Amino acid sequence: MTVIAQISDFHVGKAGSAIEADADTSGALARAVDHLNHLDPRPDAVLCSGDLVDAGSAEEYGRLRAILDRLAPPFYVIPGNHDDRDELRRAMADRGYLPDRGFLHYVVDLGELRVVALDTLLPGAPSGRLCSERLAWLDARLAERPDRPTIVVQHHPPFATGIGGMDAMGLDGADREREIVARHRQVERIVCGHVHRNIVRRVGSTIAMTCASTTLHVELDLRERGGRLALVPEPPCCLLHVWRAGELVTHTSYIEAFGPARVVG
Repeated sequence: MTVIAQISDFHVGKAGSAIEADADTSGALARAVDHLNHLDPRPDAVLCSGDLVDAGSAEEYGRLRAILDRLAPPFYVIPGNHDDRDELRRAMADRGYLPDRGFLHYVVDLGELRVVALDTLLPGAPSGRLCSERLAWLDARLAERPDRPTIVVQHHPPFATGIGGMDAMGLDGADREREIVARHRQVERIVCGHVHRNIVRRVGSTIAMTCASTTLHVELDLRERGGRLALVPEPPCCLLHVWRAGELVTHTSYIEAFGPARVVG
């Protein structure tokens, strides 16, 4: 069995910043780390699917590392639209998996699963982009191991969610990504962040999903017109992608404590 946890959209800010005062983003991430460390079984690895910090500063990445370094399992990061590619590269240089230049793509084998991490960052914009270079890289990496069950992790989801405010900052190149993934049937999941909610959709022969934030969630507003974009204090959670007996099952694990379990059978 291989268990890969996913946490997303931490938005760690500078000490005394507005986002830390309003949402305690660093404290929320610290609680997520404690939660993951105490799970039984403990995850084999943790995927951090972007918007790691709020403004892309070196100070924020220093605060981020101080918290993530407390994780017992190894952790792997990708950038989101709030991240700075070069600052993130510098902050994580000692981890050994981020490339020295260019896009922050990489591949890592985690137990029985292969993880392909894809950089969708478009600097200066809340939306994401998969250009021809990035799409070619994805296609080549998937072609390398057609026999290996694979998770693709990226920040921006390759589908519309129905939440208008988030879909307005979607992913350019999503259609071409879906065409590529359709040719590689070993892709078990495309796991994303960005939307601050857990959302699931079929994409060709696989499943794509977003992971909720460790802090505030985006309000569920499905009105076709006149919808607003708002943040709501729903319970923080993470995802657990569990590979067992040749199948991948994804669970939601709530970080907030609701009281002890009651044994019913």
